[in-house]
Amino acid sequence: MNLNIKTSLIALGITFLACTADAQTIPKEELIYLTSDWKGERFPDGRPRIPDELLERAKNVGIEEAWTILNNEGYKCQFDGGFKMVHDNQPFVGRALTAAYMPTRPDLEKNIKDRGAKQGRKGNTNAWAIDLLTKGDVYVADGFGKIAEGTLIGDNLGNSIYSKTGTGVVFNASSRDLDGLRQIKGFNAYVRDWDPSYLKDVVLTGLNTPIRMGRAIVMPGDLVLAKSEGVIFIPAHLAEKVILTAEFISLRDTFGIQMLKEGKYSTGEIDNQWTDKIKEDFLKWLDKNPGKIPMSRAKLDDYMKGRTW
Repeated sequence: MNLNIKTSLIALGITFLACTADAQTIPKEELIYLTSDWKGERFPDGRPRIPDELLERAKNVGIEEAWTILNNEGYKCQFDGGFKMVHDNQPFVGRALTAAYMPTRPDLEKNIKDRGAKQGRKGNTNAWAIDLLTKGDVYVADGFGKIAEGTLIGDNLGNSIYSKTGTGVVFNASSRDLDGLRQIKGFNAYVRDWDPSYLKDVVLTGLNTPIRMGRAIVMPGDLVLAKSEGVIFIPAHLAEKVILTAEFISLRDTFGIQMLKEGKYSTGEIDNQWTDKIKEDFLKWLDKNPGKIPMSRAKLDDYMKGRTW
């Protein structure tokens, strides 16, 4: 890694530790400030709360579509790949709840655990994030890529996580008990590797803070889209735009394929900017196929206003 990047990451971690007031979390006001582009509902701690309806619709968004839309918006560091999964063909979506871990040292770990105990935190620090999870959350943790003795969860914690969230986890670290995790119906984990060891010499240094996930940055409340290619983290304030744009592209493609099969238009006509006649036929097709429209028709009509087709 570039030395300047390393220095920046260390400085960022120190900054968060310095302003920490409650079990390694950043103040609510700071989290709201860092995610100030989000104008919707928030959790009590300030984390953006993307509506459940958008989470459901996001399941049909492809990684490539989301990546292209974000890239066009200037968000170029939102995807990471190279994960090993419990189930290769079981994608999930949810809201990010983040945790950052570092190699431990006795004085730091003692102080963190002492403060956590006074605040009612129980168990090792890798369990503290799990206690905060709610339905629809995804536990996203940077364990600095540690494999041996970097196992953030096993099947016991996996069961606890799934019972709270109904989703899964994304770790820049390892996990253990793969066979046991496979028994949790509906659960999935994206990790760097599997290892039989127990977690050792690792301490929580950030909870509900910005973290790094490989080549991506993750903010608390980001929309997590985990699929076969990897994971993309969509900023909360862009979630609806990404979903709506992807849905429109899908509708457009479905219509276009049907027109090509029927021989009504040529490939050149469908794959280029549409004429007014094609747009008119598309609108008629939407009227005849309301069941294919995942968003409200009013939102779709509003989205299409002024759009270059």
